[in-house]
Amino acid sequence: AVAAAMRLGAFLSALRPALPLLLGLSLGCSLSLLRASWSHGAAEERCLAPGPPAPPARGAPPEAVEGRPGPGHEDFRPRIVPYYRDPNKPYKKVLRTRYIQTELGFHERLFVAVLTSKATLNTLAVAVNKTVAHHFPRLLYFTGLRSAKVPHGMVLVAHGDERPIWLMYETMNYIHQHFGSDYDWFYIMQDDTYAQAEQVKALVTHLSINQDVYLGRAEEFIGGDEQARYCHGGFGYLLSRSLLLKLHPHLDSCRNEILSVRPDEWLGRCIIDFLGITCVSQLQGQHYHTYELAKNTEPEKEEEEEFQAALAVHPVSDMTLMYRLHKQFSRIQLDRVYQEIQDLQMQIRNLTALTPAGEAGVTWPVGINAPFLPKSRFEVISWDYFTEQHLFSCPDGSPKCELSGASKADVSEIIESAVEQLNRRYQPLLRFSKRQLLNGYRRFDPTRGMEYTLDLLLEAATQKGHSHVLAKRVSLVRPLSKVEIIPMPYVTEATRVQLVLPLTVQDLDFVANFLDMFAMNTLDTHDNALLTLLFIYHPYDAQRVGQVDVFAGVKAMVGELEKRYAEVKIPWISVKTEVPSQVKLMDIVSKKHPVDTLFFLASVWTEINMEFLNRCRMNTISNWQVFFPVHFQEFNPALVYRGEQTASSNTDFLRDGHFDRHSFAEACFYNSDYMTARTKLAADILDRDEVLESMEVFDVFLHYSGLHLFRAVEPGLVQKYTLRSCNPRLSEELYHRCVLSNLEGLASRSHLAMALFEQEQANST
Repeated sequence: AVAAAMRLGAFLSALRPALPLLLGLSLGCSLSLLRASWSHGAAEERCLAPGPPAPPARGAPPEAVEGRPGPGHEDFRPRIVPYYRDPNKPYKKVLRTRYIQTELGFHERLFVAVLTSKATLNTLAVAVNKTVAHHFPRLLYFTGLRSAKVPHGMVLVAHGDERPIWLMYETMNYIHQHFGSDYDWFYIMQDDTYAQAEQVKALVTHLSINQDVYLGRAEEFIGGDEQARYCHGGFGYLLSRSLLLKLHPHLDSCRNEILSVRPDEWLGRCIIDFLGITCVSQLQGQHYHTYELAKNTEPEKEEEEEFQAALAVHPVSDMTLMYRLHKQFSRIQLDRVYQEIQDLQMQIRNLTALTPAGEAGVTWPVGINAPFLPKSRFEVISWDYFTEQHLFSCPDGSPKCELSGASKADVSEIIESAVEQLNRRYQPLLRFSKRQLLNGYRRFDPTRGMEYTLDLLLEAATQKGHSHVLAKRVSLVRPLSKVEIIPMPYVTEATRVQLVLPLTVQDLDFVANFLDMFAMNTLDTHDNALLTLLFIYHPYDAQRVGQVDVFAGVKAMVGELEKRYAEVKIPWISVKTEVPSQVKLMDIVSKKHPVDTLFFLASVWTEINMEFLNRCRMNTISNWQVFFPVHFQEFNPALVYRGEQTASSNTDFLRDGHFDRHSFAEACFYNSDYMTARTKLAADILDRDEVLESMEVFDVFLHYSGLHLFRAVEPGLVQKYTLRSCNPRLSEELYHRCVLSNLEGLASRSHLAMALFEQEQANST
């Protein structure tokens, strides 16, 4: 017994460290079994309930009744759909949509239709177009009959019949057919209606697109149901896309069955009879405010709250009244914006006082980003000095130039604004008037906008008539406004690029490298690019071409390329001239290519690569934009490295060089755009062909086309250093730019200073 007790004690002492673990496991198993029994019992009670099974709720899917998620819940579960292609069916390439919003099913926000007539097309419709058309994303004018000449800038749809009901019927059909699947909201208005465009756009952003909306100024039918309402056409009305889609199948029935004199009543009766939807003036917490103008109304004197809150005003009798209304509502909107800015500035001041920085953290002006703080002397933004007559930081690099154009208007406006702000602050005690601008400074800060510092000589007059001349320094900021994304036409990288390479005798040493790079980066990669060579013969060389052809070596290299690449043909064009004008040369090339050709005007020092060719395709848009890249010019290695090893192009890319802003030799543009601009140039200069010698292709597009000129640095265009020969027979400006390009392409200032220092050291020893 003693031995058994000793063994039991030894066993318990060995089991004691594991005792908490065993107790925890047993307790957990007990609780889990107990919970399972409760759940099973509850399930049995439901299964054993007497009577037939309860029917599913109305609208509930049968899967949800059985305890499984319904079909609506399956949309939120990720599923892997295996790819399977039937081998018996022919393979079809999947075509992606052009825009991602089309593939995702996005719609544009608002479409606006203006109902007009032949009598008012050139009056009221033009006034609508000049006041609100540029605020709406898409606006069309609908009329029965059109005049012989359509006003500029207006998209007009004529239905061929002036009957009001027919015009409304055809307009609704046209909108559904052409825009029904592209827009969420449709705003219908008349040309004698003034609509606040920004307020209408704000209204649709607060409405749900999932409802059938018929919103406007609700009016009762004459002798009709008291509950039914139609939207008055004179004040405009808003239709949702879902309502338009439901209404379209019934338009023919409405045209045949509903008789009415007014088109807005006809449309309202059609919507009520077939869709059961009546016009409302308030929906989802949004009000459609309108104002009815009385005869001989003075918009400038209207101070009623109803007028200021109106989205639409009717009737507008003439163009002058339309412009006066637009001016008055613009002033009201501007006052609201200024008041809102003041309220926000006050809130910023109050909140900034509670921050750790306290009142010292308030920036000036309140609500505008703080000035840029440079981290080194290389990041300091320099100030430009100016007076009322001259600017001392000129675009062409000269130390002094006359203040003119936009710069002069900018300086005049900023001085007037400074005096106005001073008078607003100190009146009625003091009245300031400008005598002279002593000093002016301005700089562009990318983080906030244009900054100005003015030293003004002012005459201050008191209320008693005393005056005193004093100098005062003021600071102003013209902040950056809201960034706007400019819509651009769609382009692809599949467009064929036609390279044009002009060659002179001085360029012969560099042709081999150009052709090697062209073959390696375009022909070997099968890039969609072609090459045309332009041989420019001097008259003396042209006379001896039968005995000695200066371009014979180049033609031999072209022949070798055509043998190596059997499918490639490199044509050349021979030109005889003493002055190789870029415009005259391009005239010859343009006539030998189709109008839809995308040209890349290259230079012999250009190293062609696929990256740049794709940017040339994307940045050049027919009838919209031309591209003039700024190539990267490497410095003279003899001055930069001075006998040392040249830097590796992989690790020190774009380091020992600069972007040559004086060169306009490279350009990407479409032949059709060049021909259009060249036609305007020919009409301007008549038969004075000598003018072309002082022009480049850039000047043709700049002065004789309305296209966007995209001028940007291009890291994909890298040119090795070479001393270019500047033709003195060109114009003074072109020759001067060529010389500057050579001088600035020698080396940086630090490299030139080091070279001079070493030369002086060598001379002293």
